[in-house]
Amino acid sequence: MKAVVVNSTNRANIEVIEKELRALKSGEALVDVEYCGVCHTDLHVAAGDFGNVDGRILGHEGIGVVSKVSEDVTSLKIGDRVSIAWMFQSCGRCEYCVTGRETFCRNVKNSGYSVDGGMAEQCIVTADYAVKVPDGLEPAQASSITCAGVTCYKAIKVADIKAGQWIVIYGCGGLGNLAIQYAKHVFNAKVIAVDINDDKLSLAKEIGADITINPISQGDADTIIQEQTGGAHAAVVTAVSKIAFNSAVNAVRACGKVVAVGLPSETMDLNIPRLVLDGIEVVGSLVGTRKDLEEAFQFGAEGKVVPVVQTRCLHEVQDVFEEMEQGKIQGRMVIDFKQHKCKA
Repeated sequence: MKAVVVNSTNRANIEVIEKELRALKSGEALVDVEYCGVCHTDLHVAAGDFGNVDGRILGHEGIGVVSKVSEDVTSLKIGDRVSIAWMFQSCGRCEYCVTGRETFCRNVKNSGYSVDGGMAEQCIVTADYAVKVPDGLEPAQASSITCAGVTCYKAIKVADIKAGQWIVIYGCGGLGNLAIQYAKHVFNAKVIAVDINDDKLSLAKEIGADITINPISQGDADTIIQEQTGGAHAAVVTAVSKIAFNSAVNAVRACGKVVAVGLPSETMDLNIPRLVLDGIEVVGSLVGTRKDLEEAFQFGAEGKVVPVVQTRCLHEVQDVFEEMEQGKIQGRMVIDFKQHKCKA
């Protein structure tokens, strides 16, 4: 089969190779991959930002159809369409797993990082961790929800935003445009979108943002937000920028919450007196659980959230990685692994 693997000496730190899968083990299923989205985390993994994993098959936004299951598998059957998500498997026994916080398991395995992922024609999954895709959800769009969608959905749950309250989304790219839709159409919040790219802000307006702000042309976003709304009740930062994180802290009102999602390499600044005197909370949110993904999928199937995706062929994958690194991508790029469309 063809697979996209990490190669730190190659263009975009990746290459497409031929690879043979091992036999299935107990509790596993084989998935014929249809689509796999490209996430900014894939760029971090390929670049070695989380450690050297040369040879690893990338991808944690995979969607495919089950073609084989181990004899002891009861949660899946041949023909089911399922996810290949960042959280490949957790231990199932620790304090995090048994309290609904399985993504924080200290022994978690992550697709496309600690284990081979879904950016290949086939992928082996742990059956109980592959979430079924509901009828009515287009598989290419489902791939985007598998990581970007569930990450934003979870972050807004963590923000504890209520209907009619103001939430500001920093960064309106692949994650941010989904965060806007979940905030607006699922949580019924009022949404402020902040980005330095006017094209992304135009899309944000189309999909439901009530206010859009470009800090470069309009001035400090936090000042504008405080003046127009009295401060947001919450902020979700998907942007990979220290400046965005610092602005978010200043953009929320007293007792507001800032939810960190993006992973910039810098350290954010925190005004401790402001945090204490105004009761500001700053918290990280890491993707989502299997239950979160099930819910995020369902909202997509109901049409409340429509991922903006572009499909690309496997032989273009290095171009996609470079375009993402340069910030040129609108919405989500999805690699099409169906052989009749793509011939790498």
